[in-house]
Amino acid sequence: MLRGAHPSVMHDFRRLLVWQRSRELAVAIDRLTRVFPRRDRGVLGSQLRRASLGVPAAIAEGCGKSSRKETVRYLQIASGSASEIENHLFLASDMEYLNPEVRERYLGEVKSIQRMLAKLIANLP
Repeated sequence: MLRGAHPSVMHDFRRLLVWQRSRELAVAIDRLTRVFPRRDRGVLGSQLRRASLGVPAAIAEGCGKSSRKETVRYLQIASGSASEIENHLFLASDMEYLNPEVRERYLGEVKSIQRMLAKLIANLP
């Protein structure tokens, strides 16, 4: 909680490491999908970008909510979007848009973000 803030006010999302890391992941995924083959026609790449943008957006939106219940709901939505990223990374690898090493590197970052979200939810006042 921010110093001097009312107990019902959530952190400034910009100060949350999980928001910063998920934002960095969204930028990295955008760069990654730019090199997907033309045959994708932007379908899987677009879904991956959308899901990756959803994680920091849901964290930011949740931080603006006035109740713990609403904040938790948005943090859970962020975690769900992270699971969607996982699925799309596996599909991209199956379709040979990514090699397994690249996929695993991104999956590791997604899992780290999901753990951070779970910890944030558990420790939310």
